[in-house]
Amino acid sequence: MSFLLLIIGFFFLIKGADLFVEGAASIAKKFNVPAMVIGLTIVAMGTSAPEAAVSITSSLAGQNDMSVANVVGSNFFNILIVLGVSAILAKLPVEKNTIKKDTPFLLLVSGLLLLFSLNMNISRIEALILLVVFVYFLITTVKSAKNINNEPIAEAATTSELEAGEEIAIPKTILLSIIGIVGIVLGGDMVVDSATVIATSFGMSANLVGLTIVAVGTSLPEFVTSVIAVRKGETEIAIGNVIGSNIFNILLVLGLAALISPINISMFALIDIIFMCSITVLLYLFMKKDNSLVKTHGYIFIIVYIAYMAYTIMR
Repeated sequence: MSFLLLIIGFFFLIKGADLFVEGAASIAKKFNVPAMVIGLTIVAMGTSAPEAAVSITSSLAGQNDMSVANVVGSNFFNILIVLGVSAILAKLPVEKNTIKKDTPFLLLVSGLLLLFSLNMNISRIEALILLVVFVYFLITTVKSAKNINNEPIAEAATTSELEAGEEIAIPKTILLSIIGIVGIVLGGDMVVDSATVIATSFGMSANLVGLTIVAVGTSLPEFVTSVIAVRKGETEIAIGNVIGSNIFNILLVLGLAALISPINISMFALIDIIFMCSITVLLYLFMKKDNSLVKTHGYIFIIVYIAYMAYTIMR
């Protein structure tokens, strides 16, 4: 039964991600908002919903080790596998703003999580700091979108044409996005639940399940959404999705989880956080060097992920 639910979950994920990317990309074009901004906010929020659900539920149940393992595992899966596979499928050009602003901000919040974890505990005060930084991130991203939105629109598109397009297309794109996000969340939940049952039946520990099966399961929306975005030529959404999701996971998901119940950090979790910060630095260096992510970077990411998973299983 668990295997059947796993397959059904994958179906919902793939179809939901397809609809969601189509809707999000259409909204971006209609409102003259860069796809990167849509990826950093709407798409990132939607694909991070499973991580939020799992981490908050774990926190309420007093299992905060699962919250940390889920977020940290999801974050390095997003960089190493999601961007790794996407870069192998197609060259991913990186915008200057992403290199100068968005990725450094991800580095900053990753470093902040590491700093808070050094005393082996994330307190409610530190959780509040994470949430305040999250609000700042949202406000600045929305302001950026508004500034771009206020720029002159090309003369080829008249006001009447724009209004007519909005009347016909906007309700449809919003509906597509809503249906897509429902499919993503439903599929993510089904995959996580069934995969966890399958994994625990093989005697895996809760921490290992959180870092591997649950982390991979909750990251499947990011994976499917980014791969489909790349196949549709929306590479900015793919990159923005990963960077935005990782920021959301640290600031919002862990912030809420630690606010509900302070999180104790194990030595293994601290090592995982250090690893997450390291591969975020690697991502930034690759982006800055070539202004894009290419196949070579993708292969390196996947090899690093496989090596670290092997280490995690053996430790």
